[in-house]
Amino acid sequence: MKNSNFMRILFISRAFPPITGGIENQNAALAEWLPKHATVRTLANHGGKAALPFFTIRTFFLGLFLIPKYDVVLLGDGVLAPLGFAFRVFFWKKTIAVVLHGLDLTFATKKGFLSTLYRFMNIPCLKTFNLYIPVSQETLDTAVKVGLSREKCVVINNGIDPATLSGNFTRSDLATFLGVDLTNKSVIVRVGRYVKHKGNEWFIRNVMPLLLDNVILITAGAVVKKSTPGDADIYPACQAAVTELGLEKRVKLLTNLPWEKIKLLYHTADIVVSPNIVVPGTMEGFGISVIEAALCGRPVIASNLQGLKDAIIQDENGLLVEPGNTLGWSGAISMLLENEHARLDLGQRASTYTREHYHWQIISQKYVDTLARIVKHS
Repeated sequence: MKNSNFMRILFISRAFPPITGGIENQNAALAEWLPKHATVRTLANHGGKAALPFFTIRTFFLGLFLIPKYDVVLLGDGVLAPLGFAFRVFFWKKTIAVVLHGLDLTFATKKGFLSTLYRFMNIPCLKTFNLYIPVSQETLDTAVKVGLSREKCVVINNGIDPATLSGNFTRSDLATFLGVDLTNKSVIVRVGRYVKHKGNEWFIRNVMPLLLDNVILITAGAVVKKSTPGDADIYPACQAAVTELGLEKRVKLLTNLPWEKIKLLYHTADIVVSPNIVVPGTMEGFGISVIEAALCGRPVIASNLQGLKDAIIQDENGLLVEPGNTLGWSGAISMLLENEHARLDLGQRASTYTREHYHWQIISQKYVDTLARIVKHS
C-alpha cells in the first residue's frame, strides 16, 4: 500500500465557503484536515453557482497541468462528475474518487429537464470513477439505486471540529438574545434550512400542540431561494402554522444567524431535535447539525431515517424516533424534559461519543488511508 503520509491528493470543490451549506462546510473541512495526513492541493469555487461555469473551465485547464503531479483526484461532490470524466479521458490510469452527499444523487431521480440531463450525463460519468465515498449508509444505498457499483463504495461519515464549537454561553445569554423571559421555560432547538424534508412545519403543527405551554421551540436556518421539488421554501408555511395555532409566544423562527448565535443555541438548549420527514426526490445525507449539538452536550432526538441513522446511535449520542410519529416525538421530548438526570446523562454521553467517533482528525485519516488503498489497486 502506498504510504498515506506521502499521498498526493488534488482536491476539487465546486461548493465552498463563503457560500453556506452542508456540502460547503464539509468540503472546507476536508481542505483543512486532509493536509494533516497527506500532500494536498485544493481547487475551490468560492463564488457559488454564478461562478461555477468559469470555475469549471478554469479548473479543467489547470487540472491538465496539475494532475500528473498527484496520485488521486478527489471531487467534493457528484455535481462535478462531468469534470472528472473529462480528466478520465486525458488521464485514463489516474485514480478518481468522489464524495457523495445524497442530494447529488437524488437529483437524478426527480422530474424535469435538468434532472433528466443530470441523470443521463452525471451518472454515466460517475460510473467511470474508481471510488465513491458516500457520507452515510443511506447515501450508499441511494448510489446503488441510481446504478453505481456497491463494490466501489466506502462509507466515511462527515466529521466535526470541536474547536469550532467551543464557547461559554448561559441561558441568560439566550434570554437576552431572544428578548424573552426564559424563567421556568424549556427550550427545544432545531437547526436546519427551511425546506420541507427537514420537518420544521410538520413539527410545529403536530408536535408543539402536544407539549406543555412552557416549552419553547427555536428554529434557526437559511431561507431557501430556489424552488425545486423537495427544496421549496417553507418558511412562510412555518409562519402560517405559528399564526394559525396561536404559538407566537412559544415558537421563534430565526433566519441566517451568524455562527456565534448558532453556538449559543447549541450550548443553551434543553433538547435539540431533527424531525425530518420523507419527501420524494430529496434526503438527509448525514445530518451534521445533530452531531454538532451532541458535541455541545445536548441530548438529541432525530428521525430514524436516511443519514440521521448514521449520525445518531440510539442511546449513545441521542434518541431516534420514527418520522411522522407524533406521539413518539412528543413522548420522547416529554420524557427528557421531565427527567433532568436522564437528559443531562444523555447529553454528556453524546458529547463523549461524538468526540471519539466524529472528530475530523479521525475522519480525515480514514479518507487518506482509503484513497491510498485504492491507488495501490488501481
